[in-house]
Amino acid sequence: MSESLHPSAPHDLPGFITAPGDTDTLMVVVGVILIGAVLMIGNLYLHLHTLPERMAHKSQKLQFEIVAVLGLLALFTHIHLFWVIGLLLAMVDLPDFGTPLRRIAGSVEKIADVPPGEEVTATAGESAAHGVAAEGPDTTKAGAAKSEVPSRA
Repeated sequence: MSESLHPSAPHDLPGFITAPGDTDTLMVVVGVILIGAVLMIGNLYLHLHTLPERMAHKSQKLQFEIVAVLGLLALFTHIHLFWVIGLLLAMVDLPDFGTPLRRIAGSVEKIADVPPGEEVTATAGESAAHGVAAEGPDTTKAGAAKSEVPSRA
C-alpha cells in the first residue's frame, strides 16, 4: 500500500483496510461470527420453543399430544398465545379419570357376570323406543352352548 498513495489520501491508514487483491480478514472473521451467532440463537429458540413438550412428556398421552399440537400451531402461525396455553397445560397435572372408571366398569361387569369387553344387548323397552326389534332368547344349539359356559367369578 505504500507504493503510490494519492496525495489527498491520509498516510496512516487503519490496519483493517486491506490492499486491493488481498484477503479481507475482518470480513471473514465477522462472517464466521455471524454464522455462529445465527446458529446458536436458532438452536436456543428451538430449544425454548419445545419446552412445553419436554415438560408434558412425562404426563398423560392425551395431554402430551395436545401440548405438541399447540406447539406446532405456535411455530407455524407465530401466534404466541398457543405456546403460552401449551406451557400452562404442560405445567398442570390433569387428574386421571380413566383408570378409576375402567376399574369401576370392570367390577360392574364382574358383578353382572358379563365377560369383560362383551357388549350387553339392549332390553326390549329400550330397543322398542329406538325402533329396533327386540330379540328373544336364543334357542339354537349355539345359544344353548353359550349359556352352558361357566361364568368367571
